Amino acid sequence: MNHQMQLTFLLFSLFFFISCGKTEPQSILENRTDDLPKITAVDCVGGPNNYTLSVTIESPDTGCDQYADWWEVFYPDSTLIYRRILGHSHVNEQPFTRSGGPVDVGPDEFIYVRAHMNNLGYGTQVFSGNVRDGLVLDSLNVSYASGLATEAPLPSDCAF
Repeated sequence: MNHQMQLTFLLFSLFFFISCGKTEPQSILENRTDDLPKITAVDCVGGPNNYTLSVTIESPDTGCDQYADWWEVFYPDSTLIYRRILGHSHVNEQPFTRSGGPVDVGPDEFIYVRAHMNNLGYGTQVFSGNVRDGLVLDSLNVSYASGLATEAPLPSDCAF
């Protein structure tokens, strides 16, 4: 093999390994849905621009090192509408339901409801739809509207 062919092979190999290395963490994260919180039910009561949502979450809580730390409501354009902070883990209470509100949405506005894990990020099993027709089981990519994870309000601490 001449030097030019060796150099070409070396550069191709290096490019291939660098490219694969950059995409692997994202693909691994997207496939680890068992470690992520799941919304399993959402009930809505109240009236326009003043709803209370009761959200049921199933999450692999182990304590303050790993727990579902909030659920949130947002529009498809990534606008946060409401976030319910969960102040502690629910190791022995799975699934668990927590209510929150008032959620300021109209009865026909399309929304998403999803949960967040303190150490792993957003779950992919969500609910979507509008309050008038009902919210239904749906899924989102873990990176969808991921910028919301830094918006206030955020949990200050985990009680237990």
